[in-house]
Amino acid sequence: MNENWLQRKFSPNSTRIQDHRSPFQRDRARILHSAAFRRLQAKTQVMGVGVSDFYRTRLTHSLEAAQIGSGISAQLRNKYSELAEKLFPNDDALIEAICLAHDIGHPPFGHGGEVALNFMMHKDGGFEGNGQTFRIVSKLEPYTESYGMDLTRRTLLGFLKYPQTLQHLQSSYPLTLPNNYRQLKASDWHPPKGIYEDDLDMLYWVLEPLSYSDRERFQSSIARDNDHRKTQFKSLDCSMMELADDIAYGVHDLEDAIVTGVVSRHLFEEYVTKPLAEIDDAWVQDHYQALTEKLFSQQHHLQKDAIGSLVNYLITSIALVDLNTTQGTDFSEDLLRYNAKLSAAPATVLGLLKDFVYRFVIKQTDIQRLEYKGQQIVMELFEAFASDPERLLPESTRRRWQKVADDGQNPNRVIADYLSGMTDEFATRVYNNLFIANASGVNEKHCV
Repeated sequence: MNENWLQRKFSPNSTRIQDHRSPFQRDRARILHSAAFRRLQAKTQVMGVGVSDFYRTRLTHSLEAAQIGSGISAQLRNKYSELAEKLFPNDDALIEAICLAHDIGHPPFGHGGEVALNFMMHKDGGFEGNGQTFRIVSKLEPYTESYGMDLTRRTLLGFLKYPQTLQHLQSSYPLTLPNNYRQLKASDWHPPKGIYEDDLDMLYWVLEPLSYSDRERFQSSIARDNDHRKTQFKSLDCSMMELADDIAYGVHDLEDAIVTGVVSRHLFEEYVTKPLAEIDDAWVQDHYQALTEKLFSQQHHLQKDAIGSLVNYLITSIALVDLNTTQGTDFSEDLLRYNAKLSAAPATVLGLLKDFVYRFVIKQTDIQRLEYKGQQIVMELFEAFASDPERLLPESTRRRWQKVADDGQNPNRVIADYLSGMTDEFATRVYNNLFIANASGVNEKHCV
């Protein structure tokens, strides 16, 4: 492996005495021990945190994604042994680290919080969950003073699902702003997916080993009708993480919805089972009816067997694709040249599952109302903190805000950092403390 990908920004050669871990094992440990990772236990995945002790949170989702990611890595190392030495580390610590932390930038209240922060920040660089993840691991998490967790360059590359800045990718937002926050239409303010201008220095550092042509192609984007531009390419590790994330979302979040009765068997048969019957794939034809029976069985071990079978089918169907051959690219860096990809039939199966979860779970009125409520909470908190930050921000955040303001940079980014780091419950308590007359105080010592 190119030694450049093992470098760290702050401490390129530091190791502790008798520390025999690989660089990626150290990265994984820093993520696991971070406050940002712990807070995922109280952030919404699909259903609201606190409604039940069964629902997955962003923490359990990330743990499942990491497990799936290690399975993908093992499969590819076995299938492509001739490429394994130059593409894959000897263990799964790298992919596990990326999967564990891929969601730590998501704000409270899911996409409602993301829309709220993007609206409040639209004149100050915007807000987006993936960009915030990169910011946390590379700058904010206090493992170092200025470089976040100080992870290896290759691990940071794995977080770059969209390796371009929001300003480069965004289309125009509505010219007329809503009269008040309750009139804000979420679909008008979904952010593009990318990195903040505030973090360009770290983006440039991560991409430094790439040739000029590789960097230009890697950061290229395409226009989409009436929407933001979108980058086209990801690194090998990022493509594996994205598949692990999609499988965990499409399969495990479906399990939540079925077991808790959010979706009915009738809906599943209409929108999943029937389309599965039309797929020309031996495994699907042998299993699609049994999958439905087991998923909606009252015997939990049968449900688990169905979930395990689906995950195994998807993981074992992932192949290593040479983009220079399949897409006519000309990447010289192998980490960009090769991507993990599902073959056609399994990709269709996963797409059906993801679409079903999105349509009948995420878009469910009760869940959308929770997102809307969280959206209002986040916007009102931002407005309050921005109105008098020296008075209302906690001490550590206030010091950061003052330093950034004194340096002539972007102090509202510090407020967005503070709010996005909150859990759903903590944001609600701070809101109540500020705006509800008889609410009790909030202890903020734990909140960075």
